[in-house]
Amino acid sequence: MAKSHLTALDADIIRSAFLKEVHESKAPESQWREMAMQLIQSYTGQMEVDPDMLDWIIRRL
Repeated sequence: MAKSHLTALDADIIRSAFLKEVHESKAPESQWREMAMQLIQSYTGQMEVDPDMLDWIIRRL
């Protein structure tokens, strides 16, 4: 089921999943944007991704 909007909790869930995937796969930074985009698309069921959310998810700690 597609989500029409994401809550702060949704964003935290996606970011946590992203960070875990990056850590476990040891993916290079050059792949992070695509990985995060795929996670968001999978979670929301929508192809369009908010670029600000994408930037927040992949930003360094």
